[in-house]
Amino acid sequence: MAETINAEFTTAGSSRVHLTRPQDDGGAGMLLLPMVTGINEQVREFAADIANAGITALSWDPFDGRSADDTPHEELFRLMGELDDETALAEQQRLLTHMFDELGLAKVGVIGYCSGGRPAVLAACNLDIDAAVDCYGAFVVGTPPEGFPLQVSPLTDQLPRLRCPLLGLFGEEDSYPSPDQVAELEGLLRDHGKDFESKMYSDAGHAFFAVDRPSYRPEAALDGWARIRRFFGEHLAS
Repeated sequence: MAETINAEFTTAGSSRVHLTRPQDDGGAGMLLLPMVTGINEQVREFAADIANAGITALSWDPFDGRSADDTPHEELFRLMGELDDETALAEQQRLLTHMFDELGLAKVGVIGYCSGGRPAVLAACNLDIDAAVDCYGAFVVGTPPEGFPLQVSPLTDQLPRLRCPLLGLFGEEDSYPSPDQVAELEGLLRDHGKDFESKMYSDAGHAFFAVDRPSYRPEAALDGWARIRRFFGEHLAS
C-alpha cells in the first residue's frame, strides 16, 4: 500500500497538487495530468495505483482547487482551453523541477488521462522527462469540432521532437481520439522514428480506466495497468 500525502505547493500559477509516495520509494516519479474533472477520488485512486508500483505520483490540478462537483464540465473544458500550451509547459516544468530537486527523484515521467493526454504528449515533446503515457488523450492529432467546449490545436508539428518513449492506450469505440486519429498518430511517430508503442482495445471507448463511470471496462483497464507498470519498469528504473 502507498503512503498518501496531501500537500499544497505554491507555483507561479498557484496550482494545487496531490502527492502520493510509496512506502518503498525507488527514486522514480510520475507527474499525473488528470481528466477535466481535476483531482477527485478517481485521480487519487490512479495515483495510489502508481505509488503501489513503487513510483511517486504528483497529480496536478490545473483548476486551482475548483471542485468539478460544483462546476459544469462545459465550464471546465472552457477553462482548460484557456490554459495555453506555453503556460502549461511552464507549470509542468516547475512541478518536474520540484520532483527532481525537492523530492529527490532520479527519473520522472508524465501520464495523462483524457484531456490530460494531450498535455502529457506536449510535455514529452518539449521537456526533459524519461517516459510519457497518453491514455485516450484527445486532439494530439485532429482538431475539435465547431462548438466543442475544448478548443486546442493539434500537436502534429511538435511530434518530430518527441524526447522520450511514449505509450498510448486507446479505445476503439472512442470518438476523441477516434481510431483514425490514433492511426494517424502512430503513422506520424513511425515516420519520425520515435520510440512509441500503443494498444487499441476493441471492447472499450473513452475513459475505460474510470471505475466510477459506465465507460469502465475491467479487462481493458487491467491490461492497461499491466502495460503501464511494465513501461514504467523499463524506462523509470534507477
